[in-house]
Amino acid sequence: MTSPKRSRRSLVRPLVRGLHAYTPGEQPKIPGLIKLNTNENPYPPAPAVLRKVRLAVDGRLRLYPNPTAEALRAQLAALHGGTPDHLIVGNGSDELLALAVRCFVEPAGAQPDSASTVQFFAPSYSLYPVLAQIHGAACRAVPLPPDFSLPGVPALRRAGQYDFNAALTLVTTPNAPSGRGYATQDLDRLCAATRGVLVLDEAYVDFAEEQALELALRHPHVLVARTFSKAYSLCFQRVGYFVGHPDLIAALQKIRDSYNVNGLGQIAAQATLEHLPYYRRNFARIIQTREKLSRALAARGFRVLPSSTNFLLAQPPAPDAGTWLEALRARKILVRWFKNSPVEAYLRITIGTPAEAQALLRAVDDFHPQGVPNPRAR
Repeated sequence: MTSPKRSRRSLVRPLVRGLHAYTPGEQPKIPGLIKLNTNENPYPPAPAVLRKVRLAVDGRLRLYPNPTAEALRAQLAALHGGTPDHLIVGNGSDELLALAVRCFVEPAGAQPDSASTVQFFAPSYSLYPVLAQIHGAACRAVPLPPDFSLPGVPALRRAGQYDFNAALTLVTTPNAPSGRGYATQDLDRLCAATRGVLVLDEAYVDFAEEQALELALRHPHVLVARTFSKAYSLCFQRVGYFVGHPDLIAALQKIRDSYNVNGLGQIAAQATLEHLPYYRRNFARIIQTREKLSRALAARGFRVLPSSTNFLLAQPPAPDAGTWLEALRARKILVRWFKNSPVEAYLRITIGTPAEAQALLRAVDDFHPQGVPNPRAR
């Protein structure tokens, strides 16, 4: 006698059935579309990087890559200080964030509350709660002030919402989606007061005034996350890394997937580090375009927040942001709108080339001609 078959739905863990998956930025294939929605660098990798990747497409493709990205870690150690033991390389920084949750956080109910808590400020990277939920951990979202500034330690103590003993705290710096930059001295105070593992997620730091990587070498419970995607034009290759104390890095290495970073990605990242002046010139171009676009949008009635990233968070004049999203899409401009979020009133606009910025402004003027009063300016 055979047992009755279970429904396909019942084969999936209840935790996964109820999970709201991370929603990545749209990747449409529309001819002529100007894509300003996923914070990709508008400029290509350095020509020498492309040459090295092409030259590596040979008989090595049948071989496994170096399992720990040894050569790349050595180059990064030379750049940042420390030793290769201070570094782990991942399939994008997203993989390393997931590893941090698995490595440092107990599933909810297995230990006291703080030991099973993934903490982050809100709003910030929307992947954080998803990673916590996949692991069965508790989420603690600490609201940022209306200006998205980083609360000081005394303010966090008074409010009582920040858990200084949380197993893992994730801080996006500069903040996304607001673009707000945070001072290293303020981050240092937060690191000193927090007793669990704290990750400073510096995905956008190359466009900022300050960077906090030194804190990972100073505090044994702090990790800094970096990526080759946003600033270094390697989204396609998926290469990121953590910098931190060798004890934390060794623990992460234990649970890392075998051969987690593909060989072409390692070669591309190594070549990138050999041509940093090329990228730094592009950072300056992007920052210049960002500042010009910010002023131009403000002149057209947008409320544009200060940015230390390669994007702007801008609240458009009436009508609402959702209507603006569709109006710009109809004019072949794609930006991002975070519906049902703390920044629902805003659009996030990636900084493209100067020509793409001008195309965006023409689309804005076509939908909402200049001269329409901005009620928020009164």
